[in-house]
Amino acid sequence: MALQAARFNALNRIHMAQCYSNQEENGIGRSPAEEFAPLATKFQRRLLVGIGSASLVAVGANFGGITSFLLGLSPDNGRNLKLDVLYPIGGYSRCIDTREGFEFIYPANWVGDQTLLYRAAKRRELEQSLDPPPINDNVRRRSNISEPVVAFGPPGSTGELNVSVIVSPVSQDFKIEAFGSAEEVGEAVIRTVTGSGQRAEVKGTLIKSSLRQDSLTNAKYYELEFKVETPSFRRHNVSVCCARGGRLFTLNAQAPESAWPGLKSDFYRIAHSFSLTA
Repeated sequence: MALQAARFNALNRIHMAQCYSNQEENGIGRSPAEEFAPLATKFQRRLLVGIGSASLVAVGANFGGITSFLLGLSPDNGRNLKLDVLYPIGGYSRCIDTREGFEFIYPANWVGDQTLLYRAAKRRELEQSLDPPPINDNVRRRSNISEPVVAFGPPGSTGELNVSVIVSPVSQDFKIEAFGSAEEVGEAVIRTVTGSGQRAEVKGTLIKSSLRQDSLTNAKYYELEFKVETPSFRRHNVSVCCARGGRLFTLNAQAPESAWPGLKSDFYRIAHSFSLTA
């Protein structure tokens, strides 16, 4: 009997061991953590892939300002690559006019002048049209000779606060330096603005002027700061003048005198960024 009992216990232990082994193979009898470990690993992998893909989409669309934030970590590199045309960097966007050949930065929360955008669209439409241009087209172009080619300002503004660029035709040999030093150029601009003293109600004051020269292109930029006063308004202006290839480029940023203290740094950055690209 004792021998039979021993044999029964041995067989029972073998049977239990086999059952336990089968349970392990079938995932039975393991703890929840052990049982779902493979699924957890797979889920984490998919989660990381999903987050990575979503991040790429967010960066590409500047969702929540992510791209602007990342580019702001190295603003100089982003600006050198002209990425601020697509995404604001450090609070500024870039305008590049490939048609006229100039660029500058402006506050990212400013918007383009809708009237100018509409006229630019109409010009492109006429250029692409197969119909002959209107017979008075040349007259129309001459009448708009002083119209800005681009302009930006705060949404809903009346035009007192904005930045614009005018491109005017001049003779091929025209040189701004012919007017003299930067200060003399500034005084000449003031005389033009005030009508050479013929309009007594308009007063202009030159605050400062300087010459900035690009050593690579040899372009000379005359940066001017001045005030214009009339009985109805007082404005502060920062302008940049440059001439090349029979064209005179004039960037002008203007603001009510009362708003100047808060816009001073913005206007200086706009002026320093203006440059010819062609």
